[in-house]
Amino acid sequence: MTKQLTIGLIGLDTSHVTAFTELLNNPENQYHVAGGKVIAAFPGGSADIEMSHSRVPGFTNDLRDKYGVQILDSVEAVAEAVDAIMIEAVDGRTHIDYFRRVAPYGKPVFIDKPMTVSSSEALEIAELAQKYNIPVMSASSLRYSETLTQAIANSEKGAILGADVYSPMALEPTNPGYYWYGIHSVEMAFTILGPGCEHVTASVSEDFDVAVGVWKDGRIGVVRGNRKGNHGYGALIHHEQGPQEVIAYGPGIKPMYASMLEAVIGMFQTGQSPLPLEQSVEIMRFMEAANESRETGKRVYL
Repeated sequence: MTKQLTIGLIGLDTSHVTAFTELLNNPENQYHVAGGKVIAAFPGGSADIEMSHSRVPGFTNDLRDKYGVQILDSVEAVAEAVDAIMIEAVDGRTHIDYFRRVAPYGKPVFIDKPMTVSSSEALEIAELAQKYNIPVMSASSLRYSETLTQAIANSEKGAILGADVYSPMALEPTNPGYYWYGIHSVEMAFTILGPGCEHVTASVSEDFDVAVGVWKDGRIGVVRGNRKGNHGYGALIHHEQGPQEVIAYGPGIKPMYASMLEAVIGMFQTGQSPLPLEQSVEIMRFMEAANESRETGKRVYL
């Protein structure tokens, strides 16, 4: 029988905290994810991001009043109180400090997107995870879109030769370029093509961003971020036997949050992450390189 783990949330400035708690704590939910229950949380919040600090009170109240989550006054108190930790703060700049503080407790950790806002911090997280022998996973929920994973597994169309992906890409100066929202399309590209990107070249206008990554085996992934027009999430996967269109999110599709939580709870239960941390580090480096290229217009090697 699967053990019921206790889970702590750090950073209550994103709708993810209530969405995840609903799926984990409410057994009547159609997409309930068994095996873990949120019992404790630390609010956090970033004073220089309006959509962070302004949302903390509401989400904190919801967790406490609707789900009975205990609100604690430090990340250390949360780490002591639970079996597993989810760093949920919307501001990627805060993740490295939070992780440094919880890693010594030896608990498995999920870090919501973006893992960090620099590849050097991502490498530090990997080093700390190894030092304290803890499983760590970081991902965008788009990686677990049911339609996307089904399309990737479609062997009838042959090997995957490339991909064009798209998602909304709002910008936030404190988490520059691709880090704030572009990570969704970047994660889809890496889910389709896997690791091994060699270099990236990016272009930017007021309404759009495009980053073209070339993988070491010659395949190309095109990552498009939209601030105008198309606000959906999807991809065109190029197979040997022709292209396949994927609508990654919409009516009738299993919620991505539920699919991702199933993977996260599996990691918490087994101590084995389904997503190698090295790939998450590469994704951080891809976005860092894309940001450099969007500023300079030059090709940047990973």
